[in-house]
Amino acid sequence: MPVPDRIRLVVLFGGQSAEHDVSCVSAYHVLGAVDPERYALEAVGITREGQWVRADGAIAALSGAAAGPGDGQLEATGTAVEPLSAVSPAAYDDLPVVVLPLLHGPHGEDGTVQGLLELAGVPFVGSGVLGSALCMDKRKTKDVLAANGLPQVDWLAGRDTELEDIEEQVDAAGLGYPVFVKPANMGSSVGVSRVADRSDLAAAVALAVQYDEWLVIEEGVEARELEVGVLGNAQPRASVPGEVVPSRDFYDYDDKYVAGAADLRIPADLPEHVAADIRRLAVEAFSVLSCDGMARVDFFYEAGRRGLLINEINTIPGFTPISMYPKLWEASGLPYGQLVDELVRLALDRHERRSRFSTKR
Repeated sequence: MPVPDRIRLVVLFGGQSAEHDVSCVSAYHVLGAVDPERYALEAVGITREGQWVRADGAIAALSGAAAGPGDGQLEATGTAVEPLSAVSPAAYDDLPVVVLPLLHGPHGEDGTVQGLLELAGVPFVGSGVLGSALCMDKRKTKDVLAANGLPQVDWLAGRDTELEDIEEQVDAAGLGYPVFVKPANMGSSVGVSRVADRSDLAAAVALAVQYDEWLVIEEGVEARELEVGVLGNAQPRASVPGEVVPSRDFYDYDDKYVAGAADLRIPADLPEHVAADIRRLAVEAFSVLSCDGMARVDFFYEAGRRGLLINEINTIPGFTPISMYPKLWEASGLPYGQLVDELVRLALDRHERRSRFSTKR
């Protein structure tokens, strides 16, 4: 659909999850990248305590976030903020509004904020309630992928009240070792452990359930780690694939955001038919999980064995300078600023399409 000449873009960032810092870094770079002639920018932050604040000086306030997570917490910026109920600038009154949620993890990427925006009738970037919730919960992601015959590693899930015999459950599932233990509802590898043998499983489980009442245990694989960006609504398209070569045992939080030592190879060196297959699978996963707007689909690639295996789908991928999602689209011919433009267009398109449905009998 046609995009208005000027839009009030509300960047929503921070949040109450363990990924608060990453969100602040993403917000800093998005605010600095978009064209101020096209967008009347507003930054709305959510503190770790859950307070919503208008941060009109957010570009300056988040300047410390450029260094990386840990330097850009909203409550540590030292910049005065107004309550969210403060009157908006009069110049913004006639502009269409689009919200860009950059809230990673629970209470932001899981459908909660999306539901609030749906109720308020405000266009927003990304998936709606269902797609966000399905992709945030790794158990449900895997259930939907399995129901649609899409390939993935072997796994099992458990609740924190059902883990007394977790060692026996892993043995019975035939997962073997190593395994990866993950909170079901978390991202950025927070709370994730690689478990080399049975004796270390209890400690990994104890860490995971600090973040969620459900956890997922996956078989460990010797495989390449590949990622694909997906962009679109009813007709999504995939970026070129990229490869992550971790500097550690696995691609953990420090490797992603602190040390930045992982080797990101874009495009990935793959046979042409594998590159085509991974893009097709990424779009299929995006569609069956009811996604809209954007997502990053992560894969394992076992050459000579099972081939491509879907690992995770992230509906609000990181937007830091070293994040794969914007890098993948830049390599596909869509630079950072134009990527934001396209996401805003898709948000307006989705909102207009959904507003056509009748609420009458």
